[in-house]
Amino acid sequence: MRLKTSLLKEPKHKELVSCVGWTTADELFSSSDDHQILKWNLLTNETVQVVRLAEEIHPIDLHWFPKTTGGKKQIQAEVFVLTSTDGKFHLVSKTGRVEKSVEAHRGAVLAGRWNYEGTALVTAGEDGQIKIWSKTGMLRSTMIQQGTPVYSVAWGPDSDKILYTSGRQLIIKPLQPSAKVLQWKAHDGVILKVDWNTVNDLILSGGEDCKYKVWDSYGRLLYSAQAHDYPITSVAWAPDGQLFAVGSFNTLRLCDKTGWSYALEKPNTGSVFNIAWSVDGTQIAGACGNGHVLFAHIIEQRWEWKNFEITLTKRRSMQVRNVLNDAQDVLEFRDRVIKASLSQGHLVVVTTLQCYVYSTKNWNTPLVFDLKEGTVSLILQAQRHFLLLDGAGIYLYSYEGRLISSPKFPGMRTDILSSQTVSLSNDTIAVRDKTDEKVIYLIDALSGKPLGDGKPLVHKIEVMEVALDQSGSPNERKIAIIDKNRDLYITSVRRFGKEQKIIKIGTMVHSMAWNDTINILCGMQNMYFVVWYYPNVVYVDKELLSKTVNEKDASEFGKSPQIVNYVGNQVTIRRVDGSMIHTSISPYPAILHEYVSASRWEDAVRLCRFVKTTTPDEEQTMWSCLAAMAIAHKDLMTAEVAYAAIGEIDKVQYINMIKDLPSKESRMAHLLLFTGNVQDAEGILIQSGLIYQAIQININLYNWDRALELAVKYKTHVDTVLAYRKKFLEDFHKEESNKRFLQYAEGVEVNWEKIQVKIEMEIAKERERAAMVTAMGSTGSRSESLNR
Repeated sequence: MRLKTSLLKEPKHKELVSCVGWTTADELFSSSDDHQILKWNLLTNETVQVVRLAEEIHPIDLHWFPKTTGGKKQIQAEVFVLTSTDGKFHLVSKTGRVEKSVEAHRGAVLAGRWNYEGTALVTAGEDGQIKIWSKTGMLRSTMIQQGTPVYSVAWGPDSDKILYTSGRQLIIKPLQPSAKVLQWKAHDGVILKVDWNTVNDLILSGGEDCKYKVWDSYGRLLYSAQAHDYPITSVAWAPDGQLFAVGSFNTLRLCDKTGWSYALEKPNTGSVFNIAWSVDGTQIAGACGNGHVLFAHIIEQRWEWKNFEITLTKRRSMQVRNVLNDAQDVLEFRDRVIKASLSQGHLVVVTTLQCYVYSTKNWNTPLVFDLKEGTVSLILQAQRHFLLLDGAGIYLYSYEGRLISSPKFPGMRTDILSSQTVSLSNDTIAVRDKTDEKVIYLIDALSGKPLGDGKPLVHKIEVMEVALDQSGSPNERKIAIIDKNRDLYITSVRRFGKEQKIIKIGTMVHSMAWNDTINILCGMQNMYFVVWYYPNVVYVDKELLSKTVNEKDASEFGKSPQIVNYVGNQVTIRRVDGSMIHTSISPYPAILHEYVSASRWEDAVRLCRFVKTTTPDEEQTMWSCLAAMAIAHKDLMTAEVAYAAIGEIDKVQYINMIKDLPSKESRMAHLLLFTGNVQDAEGILIQSGLIYQAIQININLYNWDRALELAVKYKTHVDTVLAYRKKFLEDFHKEESNKRFLQYAEGVEVNWEKIQVKIEMEIAKERERAAMVTAMGSTGSRSESLNR
C-alpha cells in the first residue's frame, strides 16, 4: 500500500495554507493566510474562490459540521466552523457567507471541533482555555483554564470526554465534573496535534520532539516512532480507524493503526499543517506551508486468499493474479474503488456508487448493483452471503446481489463498528453494542431480527472482540469473546430458553480467528500461539480442554502480533513492524472434523491410529478430540475406544454402564449427566415417568435436598432417600442437622430389605417398558415392510 500524491505546478493560495476540510469524497475547502477560502472539485479539477475573508481574519482551523449521525441525515450539514487569530470563531456556510462570528478567546483560537453528534463545539485557545459551545455558538461552559496554550483538542468517541494538549502533557477530561481526569507526559517536546478515533478508540499525538505516538484511551503507549528530521505538525485518523496519516516538513507518511509505516512521501510542500481524510477513507488532503494543497490517494492495496492475489493498481482498476498458473486479469471499474474483500471464493468490490461481486472461477462477468450510500466502511464475508456496513446501516446481500436483510437494533451507530465488534456467519450476525459494551446483539441473518427471545447476550465486563464460528448447523453455532481483561470465552448463540453458559477457555488472549471452513479456533495467548482444535469440548467434557489444545512458542512473531486470517491449514499473522508471517497447522484435526460431520466413525478411529504411527506428539490430542466429538454425537462405541486410548478408565467404565442401561431415556439422561447437564438429565427422566431414576441420580450426586424434594413431590421413595442419607452420615460419623430430613425421618420407617425390593421392581419395570417399546418398534417396521 502506498500514497500517490499530486500537486499543482503553481499554488492557488498566495500564502501559507492553514486548514482543509472535505464536504464530499470529491470536494474540498481550503483556507489560507491570504484570506481566501477555495473550493476544489476533484472530478472536474476546478478551483473556485468561495469567499474572501476580512483582512483581520487569519484562519487556523476548519471543521465541517458532521453530515451523518447514526444514519440520520443532519439538516445543518452545510456549515463549517473556522477559527482564527483574532480570538474569534466563525460559522461559515457552504456558499461562503459568515453566519455568525463569536468572541471566544484572548489571543488566537488554535482549534475548533464539532462533536460526533453535532450538538456541541469545543474551542481551544492561546489563552490556555477550552470552551464548550452550542451548535448555534452560545457558550455552555469553560472547561479548562491553564497557563499554557492548548494547541490541539479532540472529542472522545462517545462525545463525553475531551483530549487536549498542555505543553508536553496529554490530558483526558470527562465532561462530568466529578469524573477522574487522566493526565500523562506524552512527548519530550511541546505537543502540536492530537486525534482520537471513534472506531478503534486509539489516540494519536505528534510534537516538537519530531515523533508521533499511538496511545490507548487509558494513556498506555502502544507505538512510538523514531524521531523525524522536523517537528510533527499534523496527524489524522482515517474514518474507519485502520490507517492514519502524519505530516511534517516536506513529509507525508501513511501508517497502520498499530503504528508501523506503509509509505513515506517527500513532496515539496513545506510543513503540512493540517491533514483531512475524505469521508470514504481513500484520499488525503494536506494544508501546506508554501501555499499548496496536497492531494494523495491510496493505491497498491493487496488482498490475498488461497492461490489468488489482488492488487489495486489505480483508483479504478485492479490486477488479479493466480499464483498457481501465473494467469493475470485486469478488472476495470466505472468509479473509484473504496473497499474490497476477498474470501470464500468471491471478491466483493465497493466503489463510490456500486458494488461488484466476482466469483474466483470467473473474473469476466461480475454481478453489479447500485448502493444507497458510497461510504461503505466494512465488508464481511461468509460462505453464503456478505455484509456491507455504511453510515446508514447494516446490509446483508447474497452473492447473487439480492438484499437478504437489513438488521436494526436499539441505539445502532454503524459509524463506530469494526471487524472486531461485528461478526458474520451463514446464519447469524453478532454486533457488540457501543452504549453498553457488555452487550452483544445476536441477529438472525436471514430475517434481520433478534435470535430466540430477542434478549441480547450480556457478558459480565466490557467486550473487546467477537467472532462467530463458520461451519456446522445453526443450532450449534458458537461465539468466541475477548473481554477487557483479555480473557477468551466461548458460548452458544442459540439458547432454547435456557440461560447461556459463558465458559472461559483462555487468558491473556490478544487476537483470535476461527478457521474459514471448520470450527477450529486459534489465538495469540501471552507469548504462545494457541490452537483450540475442538472448542466445543467445554460443553462435553471440560477436563479434556487442555488435551485438545496445541501451544507453540510465539517469540518468532515478535511483540503484539495480530492474526489476519485462518484459511485451510494456514494462519496469517501480522507482526508489529507490518511484515506478514504464515504458520501452518496440522491438517489431521481438520480431517477428523470432516469425518465426524459425515458420521464416518470408523475412518475417524483409523485416522487417530495412523497419527499414532506418524506423529506421536499429536496422538493424545487427536484421541481427546475424537472422545469429545463422539460423546457430543452420542456415539458410545467410538467414545469408549477414544477414552481407552487416552487412559481415562473411569470414563470407559461409565460409558459401559450407560450402554447396559435398559431404556433409551436412561441412556440419554446418563449421557447428559456425563457432560455435566444435571438439570436436563433429571428433566428427561421425570418426563419419561422414571421418577426413581431421577431421584437416584440426585442421591449419587449428593444433591440430598433435591432428591427429597422429588420423592415428596411424587410421593415415592421417601424412605429410599432417607436410608441413603442416613448411611452417608454414618459413614462420615455425622449427626443429621437438616430440618427437612429430621421432619420426614420421624414419620417414615427405614427398612433396607423393603427398599432393595422396591429398587429391583423399578429396574424390572424399566426393562419391561424398554422391551415393549422395542417390540412395538419392530412390529411397526414389519407391518410397514408388508404394506410396501
